[in-house]
Amino acid sequence: CLWVLVFTRLFIYLDEKQFYVGLFAFFLFFISVVNSQIRYSIPEEMKRGSLIGNVAQDLGLDLRRLRSGRARIVAGENTQYIELNTDKGILAMNERIDREKLCGDTTPCSFSFEIILENPIELHRIMVEILDVNDHSPVFRNDHVRMEISESAVIGSRFVLESADDPDVGVNGLQNYVLSTSDNFVLKQHANPDGSKFAELILQKPLDREGQPRLLFKLIALDGGTPQRSGTVNIDITVLDANDNPPVFNQSVYRATVLENATLGTHVITVNATDADSSSHGVITYAFSNLKEILADIFNIDKTTGIITVSGQIDFEKDKKHEIRVEAKDQGGLTDLSKVIIDIIDVNDNAPVISVMSFSNPLSEDAPIGSTVAVFNAKDADSNRNGQITCTIDRNLPFKIKSSLTNYYSLVSDEAVDREKTQEYNITLTATDSGSPPLSSAIKLHLRISDINDNHPLFDKLLYNADIAENNPPGMSLITVRAQDSDWNQNARISYFLDDTQIGGFPVSSYVSINSETGVLSAVRSFDYEQIKQLQLVVKAQDGGSPPLSSNVTVKVLIQDQNDNPPQVLYPVQTGGSVVAEMVPPSADVGYLVTKVVAVDVDSGQNAWLSYKLHKATDRALFEVGLQNGEIRTVRQVSDKDAVKQRLTVIVEDNGQPSRSATVVVNVAVADSFPDVLSGLTDFAQDKEYNDNLTFYLVLALAVVSFLFITCLVVIISVKIYRWRQSRVLYHSNLPVIPYYPPRYSDTLGTGTLPHVYNYEVCRTTDSRKSDCKFGRAASQNVLIMDPSSTGTMQRIQSEKSILDEPDSPLEVRCSFSSNIVSLSYDKV
Repeated sequence: CLWVLVFTRLFIYLDEKQFYVGLFAFFLFFISVVNSQIRYSIPEEMKRGSLIGNVAQDLGLDLRRLRSGRARIVAGENTQYIELNTDKGILAMNERIDREKLCGDTTPCSFSFEIILENPIELHRIMVEILDVNDHSPVFRNDHVRMEISESAVIGSRFVLESADDPDVGVNGLQNYVLSTSDNFVLKQHANPDGSKFAELILQKPLDREGQPRLLFKLIALDGGTPQRSGTVNIDITVLDANDNPPVFNQSVYRATVLENATLGTHVITVNATDADSSSHGVITYAFSNLKEILADIFNIDKTTGIITVSGQIDFEKDKKHEIRVEAKDQGGLTDLSKVIIDIIDVNDNAPVISVMSFSNPLSEDAPIGSTVAVFNAKDADSNRNGQITCTIDRNLPFKIKSSLTNYYSLVSDEAVDREKTQEYNITLTATDSGSPPLSSAIKLHLRISDINDNHPLFDKLLYNADIAENNPPGMSLITVRAQDSDWNQNARISYFLDDTQIGGFPVSSYVSINSETGVLSAVRSFDYEQIKQLQLVVKAQDGGSPPLSSNVTVKVLIQDQNDNPPQVLYPVQTGGSVVAEMVPPSADVGYLVTKVVAVDVDSGQNAWLSYKLHKATDRALFEVGLQNGEIRTVRQVSDKDAVKQRLTVIVEDNGQPSRSATVVVNVAVADSFPDVLSGLTDFAQDKEYNDNLTFYLVLALAVVSFLFITCLVVIISVKIYRWRQSRVLYHSNLPVIPYYPPRYSDTLGTGTLPHVYNYEVCRTTDSRKSDCKFGRAASQNVLIMDPSSTGTMQRIQSEKSILDEPDSPLEVRCSFSSNIVSLSYDKV
């Protein structure tokens, strides 16, 4: 919206040509933003807090994006100089920058860093160029230079002067030299390939030692800054006697190579110069000319032989090439210069450095393939193949490494992760260069996988079977179902429920219940095998995830039969009003089938296996009962001596443990015709009536005795409770306490409160059931009224006592006689 407004304003105020030029400039700026490359130029020595640039505006980012993305500066060795203000979206100075300390002679001087944002991850590279300011003056190493020149020096002879050092660069660096007034010499300036400048004295007028044996003048070094700075050195020249041949190097430029890890004393190169003079004027000495201090610690030259050797630590990462000027000087003071170029050969002496800039931990197990886990940077200070880095991780991990920008890598998921299989990963990031031998470094990341509810609870069985005997107590445990969930924490917390089904028209909850936490199934009521033989229900296990997942399992509960039902006799039918008899002819043979006892047992299995036994019989030798079929057959032939009336008692037993039984009475009449049978039945009926009367009297006697026992027990308990309550009421009452005395209590002086006890015993005749007797007296009720004051109470007691003590006071006694003898007791109070 902001850019639309800007271009609207441009279109209004600019003509068409200017508008398109601005539009083209905008597209160039937009492309730079898309490439995420921004370059700032700032002068050195800026104060802390100085504004560098509005990075949010330059990157086209909203301030809210900077804050939500937790924008920060990463992966910069010089990031301590810069700070990012995410509230304003600006870059500011955090510390003063000295360009000479930071970059030395390197130009341009710059450093870069990255700004990273998260959610989603964005990476922007910022480059800052440090501009030089003229804060240093040219400085000579010595403030006084002494030179010796032969008077025979020819015109045009050159004499190299000491160079001045200016840490500044560009215009602010050393620009020229100025020589003070001199008739014999002129100054000529030269520039080295690296940009440094040096000056030579050129003899323009022959020297005359006799006329002027010593020359004094000054050399001034000037820079080009504003304001301009300068440095001065005093030159003292002593004129020597004639030496008309200077030394001459056999090469103007020497080239050599040396490994950066070369040991001390390693031979680099040998320089050689010759002098046509003889004797002492032809003796040559070698020395470095205008050698920088840093190089003086690395290389050494033998002044006699000209052999250059290594004397310090060489580092390719600091300087890839060194240029040294070697001076050859004879005894007459004549010199010659040659240049030695030493190329440093890189060796693989730096291992890669890994810096993790962002790490998303934990990683959700439902994260899509390609999700970024970490962003890291890998750098190697070496060059060429020695600086080429390859980043790897273990092959058996579901991750891979992708390269985004130069030296920047992303660790992304390559396969779907499952927390139930692997809960965490130890990822080793390894960065290896291509040197020989290769060097590597590694960093370990501990990645945890967060759980989602993606697994159903699983029962340990596909079907549960439980057995329970009938007549079980309610609350009895039937079986325990167990389910497991491979998820974690709340997602693995399982609750058990009964599926809402019906069994026999009733809800399943009326039969069994389940503990939602332990999965224990319990019986709600007692089961009866004869009513229900099997329960089939469905148990659901549900986890605590959101949304929850569940699984079902079928539980079969088999009701086991118990021997809780006795056999039931179906035939012969036992009725109370009539007597049925089986008829056996006197001529019946052995094994004659008299009748068959038919019985059933509602139990099952062996509890329903019935056996028949003859318990009692009028003549046990005449009949037998089949053990399995209940058939009553004759054992022998019927004789005339056998009784006509035969009574058999048959017991029917089941095979349960313990067994139950039923008894049936079978009446058998030995006769040929029905009249005989009827006469026998009359006798059976009489016997039956006698037995019935006997049973009735026994039951009646038992009922009377039980009633009397219960009545006595109730009376005793009632009396005990009544006395206890009276004592408690009297104890807790706020009224004055009147002591209680037993009925026959009297003190030794005969003055107690209950001095007299009267007992009467009345005897009546047997025919006086409805008689009444009355003894009457006109008196008030025997009620003791308690007064709150002890005086009133005592007065009332005295008045009552006086009335009772009168001999003629009438006394009324009422009696109702309901028995022959009555005991009557009267206590006078």
